[in-house]
Amino acid sequence: SEYKSCMMASLRSLLPKDWTTAHEVAWSWLWENVERILQKNIGNPVKWESAVGKLLASLDENTAFELRKDIYARFFAAAPAGQDFFKQSNTYLHVIADRVIDMTMEFYRTPVKLVDDISALGLRHVGYGIPTEYMSPFVTACVEVVQSATKDDEAVESFGWSLSLVLKILVRTVTEGSTILMKEIGRASCR
Repeated sequence: SEYKSCMMASLRSLLPKDWTTAHEVAWSWLWENVERILQKNIGNPVKWESAVGKLLASLDENTAFELRKDIYARFFAAAPAGQDFFKQSNTYLHVIADRVIDMTMEFYRTPVKLVDDISALGLRHVGYGIPTEYMSPFVTACVEVVQSATKDDEAVESFGWSLSLVLKILVRTVTEGSTILMKEIGRASCR
């Protein structure tokens, strides 16, 4: 509540001629929603990091291979046209799935670095012309496969929460980075 008041006073002083009671109502609404989300999740990342770490450590090579294979099977069943954007070898598809799974843990350990990595990945997605509508079904497939591989609900929730943040950052980067210049740079690099 102190932050809310301090920010409102700062905003009011930065925009003295434009600031109205409608702005105050909008700021209060925004901050109450942010506060609700923060209160709901405060303290969870520490225990979620542990749950994801335990889940990933429990995967042997055979289980991890099946997990990666099942991710693509579910994704291609949910979004058949998505296959057009995964034209790599099976080996490379497994590398991609491994990277996605690793990102769920990195989000807890090195979030700032991961955000930079996701932003760079998003710009590559722009260059390759990958539509954002395939990203959500891919994440859903990942979470469903993990859910079927463990009975640990906290691990599934932790995995899903961090992967949903990865998704949101990736979609935002692609959406904001989809300029004519970025698309042309991507097309030129693919030639």
